[in-house]
Amino acid sequence: MMSNIRVRFAPSPTGPLHIGGLRTALYNYLFAKKHNGVFILRIEDTDQSRYVDNAEEYIINSLEWCGIPFDEGPGKNEKVGPYRQSERKKLYKEYVDILIEKERAYYAFDTSEELNAHRKQHEAVGKTFIYNWHNRQKGRLKNSLVLTKEETRIKIEKGDNYVIRFKTPQDKTLLLKDEIRGSITIDSNTLDDKVLFKSDGMPTYHLANIVDDHLMEISHVIRGEEWLPSMPLHVLLYDAFEWETPKFAHLPLILKPEGKGKLSKRDGDKLGFPVFPLEYTNEESGEVSLGYRESGYFPDAFINMLSLLGWNPGTEQELFVLEDLIAAFDLSRVSKSGAKFSLNKTKWFNQQYLQKKTNAQLAELYLTILKNKLPQPLPSKDYIKNVVSLIKDRAVFVKDFWSLSNYFFERPEEYNEKAVKKQWKEDTGILLNELIKVFVSINDFSSESIEKMTKEWISSKEIGFGKVMQPLRLAIVGEMKGPHLFDIIHMIGKEEAILRMKIIIKKLS
Repeated sequence: MMSNIRVRFAPSPTGPLHIGGLRTALYNYLFAKKHNGVFILRIEDTDQSRYVDNAEEYIINSLEWCGIPFDEGPGKNEKVGPYRQSERKKLYKEYVDILIEKERAYYAFDTSEELNAHRKQHEAVGKTFIYNWHNRQKGRLKNSLVLTKEETRIKIEKGDNYVIRFKTPQDKTLLLKDEIRGSITIDSNTLDDKVLFKSDGMPTYHLANIVDDHLMEISHVIRGEEWLPSMPLHVLLYDAFEWETPKFAHLPLILKPEGKGKLSKRDGDKLGFPVFPLEYTNEESGEVSLGYRESGYFPDAFINMLSLLGWNPGTEQELFVLEDLIAAFDLSRVSKSGAKFSLNKTKWFNQQYLQKKTNAQLAELYLTILKNKLPQPLPSKDYIKNVVSLIKDRAVFVKDFWSLSNYFFERPEEYNEKAVKKQWKEDTGILLNELIKVFVSINDFSSESIEKMTKEWISSKEIGFGKVMQPLRLAIVGEMKGPHLFDIIHMIGKEEAILRMKIIIKKLS
């Protein structure tokens, strides 16, 4: 067992949480719980221009709904807080000053216009402009490596705009290790001198991320593969500060169900499935995005599906409760390549979880739907439980129950046209009238008894079973669907069954 495991999920509050981000949170959670560690939520809100008011609340609600709540974070067990980067601003200036003192960072006063001009000059001769070792001290660029200390001080005091850049070491071979991807070798000469701090007092992602991970004692940085190109800089920053480097693990992308590339909201909109855990309303445009919760998915089924998008247990097992996922999870079994999202597989997981629930649990869930569909008083819980037992095998979601079972609660007002044309013959009304008399004579109105008496009567008439059974189903259900017909007839009762037969005879004969 590893000791002192501390991991973090560090989203930016710029909108709803994509399921790719949620999977990152899930893998961090599973890893922490497997090793008796701590799962931290940190809100990376340094980019105030993209900040969205309700996004942090949305992130927290999503983690809670999924059953993977954080151990430390905003407003909860604040041991090494604050947990919002915007509330840690003073810290970052202290640490960037340390890098300046150590000559591992420098002030750069180049304007964006000047940098654009350098880029264009390079492009004109077929080169790419990189701000790093080969040009930072040649006098073409304005920075504290070229200027004297006094000139630098005067510029800062005058209020000239500046950024602080990391001084990437020259001619160094970096040997990096990723827990998923193995060893990676990088030539430091190919790296640029990334901006760490801006004159508005805000750090960039790179500085804030490293400082926070160090101060929060993060042991493992488990994040999406889009951050893999930043790993060399982050390792160099740890080295510059002379801090212990955490272990890194970069997770594969979740890919579109069709075509190439990363799964996006556009894919969900086009194919009609959610890419967010909870429904989200854009307060500016009023646009509503689908959520898995509101679409009728069970949180444990959703989490089970998400866990297998990029990780496999090394066995054929597909269904895992959260405790089993925690026990089985291992970073070494996370894939290097992207995982294709499948809507059908996602529905399959929900169906499996639905079938695993008891009839009583499903009846309780169905009750919330029936309250909006039926007048009071509602049928008994036992009745609803029996209905659920007959129709649940055909359902993917609890919301499917109504269309699968409405005829248990209300008589059909219309009859399927195709079925009427096919099943209703000249003598059908006469046969059903005779069958009504058979029903009246049945004392034990159980499913078995109704079936036995009906079949005996059909045999005595020497007619095909379909001649009676199909129109009878049409009378009771309104369509050619539903479970065992005599179970339905038993459930709705003799009086209601006879009434439905009389109504269809009157309408169609």
